[in-house]
Amino acid sequence: MNILFVVAHPDDEVLGAGATIHKLINEGHKVAVATLVNHAAARANLSDTLSADQKKAFSIMGIHKAYSADFPNIQMNTVPHLKLVQFIESCIEDWNADSIYTHHPSDTNNDHVMTSYAAQAASRLFQRKEGISPLKQFIYMEVPSSTEWSFDSSANRFTPNMFVEIGKSGIEVKLRALEAYRGVMRPYPHPRSVEAIEGLAAYRGVQSGCNYAEAFESVFYKT
Repeated sequence: MNILFVVAHPDDEVLGAGATIHKLINEGHKVAVATLVNHAAARANLSDTLSADQKKAFSIMGIHKAYSADFPNIQMNTVPHLKLVQFIESCIEDWNADSIYTHHPSDTNNDHVMTSYAAQAASRLFQRKEGISPLKQFIYMEVPSSTEWSFDSSANRFTPNMFVEIGKSGIEVKLRALEAYRGVMRPYPHPRSVEAIEGLAAYRGVQSGCNYAEAFESVFYKT
């Protein structure tokens, strides 16, 4: 299966699904990542070497292909929706994607929300263009330091219904990939700390009856 992860920022793919990506690749799936923002103007503590850091993280996880746009950081609500959709559609078409993983639309981060809405719209590409197969899967992931900060009680917050067992080795891969992003990890009790990443995986494992897991919300899943 050709799987496309559509994320707002470099590091989101690892935070949301780093261990799952590694597992999917080991199982023989092909994984590409489309990143809509490739700078960190609003995160002064983040390294100025994002491109190199992401390349290293991708190598650790085994990513097959990367797509990059350069939409403005924490200003994606100022970009015409159609431009975001068309970029994602181009990635779907080029990768011949069967499945999309992306942000939950109730995340507190504005760029995550815009990315999610655009990915949802792009998922209907098969209805607009001949020769495009319908997606088999559309899945939301949780990104620590964003998804859990969903303040809008009127919205449908992230409700996991899909758990991927990753084991201790999966956590180790995820943490190595995160460490590749200089300036991203923080001291405990920040959500992007080693202890918090391990604790969340343990909690999601307990929820699903396994040793460590990453959690997702499946919108649709066709076998």
